[in-house]
Amino acid sequence: MEPVLQKIADILCGTLDNKEQVEAEIASGKQIHPYAKHVTALCNDKIINRPKDHPGIYILEESYYIPPGKTTAETEIKPLFFYITARDGNTALLYSMQIPEHIKSEDAVNANKDLVFNFNEIHPRSWGPAPYIWHDDEQCFTTDHEDPIGPGMTFRLTETLRDGELFVMESVKKDGVQITPYNTPIHYIKK
Repeated sequence: MEPVLQKIADILCGTLDNKEQVEAEIASGKQIHPYAKHVTALCNDKIINRPKDHPGIYILEESYYIPPGKTTAETEIKPLFFYITARDGNTALLYSMQIPEHIKSEDAVNANKDLVFNFNEIHPRSWGPAPYIWHDDEQCFTTDHEDPIGPGMTFRLTETLRDGELFVMESVKKDGVQITPYNTPIHYIKK
């Protein structure tokens, strides 16, 4: 595996959440961010019919969200599937992939030993690729990437990723107006 891919995999893979951020917001009297948890792992071994010389890595991220004021019974679950390639030695390009429709969301989890993605059935979404640039001086990756996601809508991802923590700001705009209910990043800490 190329060094830049190993670095980003080491940072992204594992269990991360923003429990400390949410607890601090609740203690101050107002929860702004959702509780968010990611369970992320390499899933190259779950890809069948992949050409032997096909570069890059695949990552499956199970994302669990509880919006402010909601309970665990109202947890939103979103599996995210990424393909990441290396560029220029210090940049990783992240492509958001479409999970085939025949795979149910509840089955798209890393612990599912029967989960298989057929290389011939997976395709990138229209958003991306997002370039993650490695900064040796700060020992982190950063990205700031915006693309259209529908009529009049854009999705902007701004992240700083370092060993043990992620700062993630996902901003959605409709006709130039932000509809994301917060404007500061979610602060994930690796467990």
